[in-house]
Amino acid sequence: MGMLARTQSYLLQGIDALACEVEVDFNENALPHESKSIVVGLADTAVKESLERVKSALTNSGYVVPNGRVLVNLAPANLKKEGSTYDLPIAIGLLAVQGVLSVDGGSLFGGKRTYVPPGQEPRAEQEPLDLRQFAIAGELALDGRVRPVRGVIAMAALAKQRGMQGVIVPADNANEASAVGGLDVYGVRTLAEVVGLVTGNLPIEPMPAIDIASVLSSAKPTVDFGDVRGQEGVKRAIVIAAAGGHNLLMLGPPGSGKTMMAKALPGVLPSLSPEEAVEITRIYSAAGQLPSGLGLITQRPVRSPHHSASLPALVGGGMIPKPGEMSLAHKGVLFLDELPEFDRDVLESLRQPLEEHSVLVARAHSSLRFPADVMLVAAMNPTPKGDLAPGEVGKRAMERYLEKLSGPLLDRIDMHVEAPAVPWKELSAGMRGGSDTPKGATTAQMRDMVMGARAKARVRQGDAPNARLSGKQLDVFATMDAKAQALLGQAMTELGLSARAYDKIRRVSRSIADLEDSQTLQLHHVAEAIQYRLLDRKV
Repeated sequence: MGMLARTQSYLLQGIDALACEVEVDFNENALPHESKSIVVGLADTAVKESLERVKSALTNSGYVVPNGRVLVNLAPANLKKEGSTYDLPIAIGLLAVQGVLSVDGGSLFGGKRTYVPPGQEPRAEQEPLDLRQFAIAGELALDGRVRPVRGVIAMAALAKQRGMQGVIVPADNANEASAVGGLDVYGVRTLAEVVGLVTGNLPIEPMPAIDIASVLSSAKPTVDFGDVRGQEGVKRAIVIAAAGGHNLLMLGPPGSGKTMMAKALPGVLPSLSPEEAVEITRIYSAAGQLPSGLGLITQRPVRSPHHSASLPALVGGGMIPKPGEMSLAHKGVLFLDELPEFDRDVLESLRQPLEEHSVLVARAHSSLRFPADVMLVAAMNPTPKGDLAPGEVGKRAMERYLEKLSGPLLDRIDMHVEAPAVPWKELSAGMRGGSDTPKGATTAQMRDMVMGARAKARVRQGDAPNARLSGKQLDVFATMDAKAQALLGQAMTELGLSARAYDKIRRVSRSIADLEDSQTLQLHHVAEAIQYRLLDRKV
């Protein structure tokens, strides 16, 4: 006699969840040579091993492992399944085919409470859950503990989209699932808790929904620009870059504060909107990089991959495509330190994502698009040794080092700024102390300037930042006076700038003018924007 139980789960494709039905078929009358447990449905090794974990978890939690043939089907069968996500739904299916619990919310034994888990006393009567209305996911430890899995926030969004009542997930994943809202989110720590919850014997309150707006309003930057000694010229460039969403390259010797300023940059950018926070959290959850117990990413991310990073690590990919560093920096900052030390092919792979603000990973069986709306901040030393030797020797060494960077890549970086070594007088100012000690621009001051400029741009052109304005839009929104036009024409001729660099200068000039509340681009706006094309050359 065969018995069948169905539970609902999910599978990840990129950062999105698709519905996956877990079917468990049990035949207690199977012949000995047929009594093999099998998982089908294009499962990877981790999924096929799940039956062994589930059997041990059942035994060590005090439940009986059925003797007979067990067949688990993961539908749809044509999509690849990976990971340990299906341990918990398979365990519930095995308990259901034995009559320990019911998946439809009904009673198998004539009452509302169908089963008392081992070691628990009967509790006040409570309605069993109808598991047809719940999506379930979780990895099982051999002792029955429920471990966290990837992509739970995407599963919760799918459950809400399908009109389901809620989700049952590991306790460490409950916070991220509750960020979706409109669902009953049950976080469980053991298999026995799941049985008690489903049968109605163990009252567990759903996790309250996260107040996303309140959480985001309390987020504070971790690094303040006021702690950066000197570098007021670089801070000015960072304000301009943040005001218009421009990519930035800092050129200077080691120890000039480039890395510290890159990490402080998100503090001057606008706060995350609830939609942006949820989208970033989905990316981190799908990549398995959401810290345990954290329900929401509340600050714009800063990703700083090592220069030895491979192409899939930076832009995304793999046999089963996963988001790379560009996607993990979505709506934040991608900081590439020691830019020329990155592999040339890796750097060239950034060109298209920087233009399209997304990454397309194509495979023979499918293609996935990952969001990659980043602000690129790069840093480099003038030479491989770090410092620049005086005279012609130093100049030639710098030119050879810069040859590692292609012209088209530099064209996609809006601003190039020099970060010189900090003089001893400025570096030691904090040691002298006193209220009269001069302090540079702080994050709060810089952020006020950025928010003012962005507000003016929003009134003029909507939500698109200046860095995204097309050539036609620049003709309308970035009109120049006669002196500014003449200076730009001279720069294009003498510096050999490309057409892309021409538009970059106009966009940066527009941001500088917004900081001064000027409608028209004037001579000094364009002059300052041109000086930020430090590394341009004919290509």
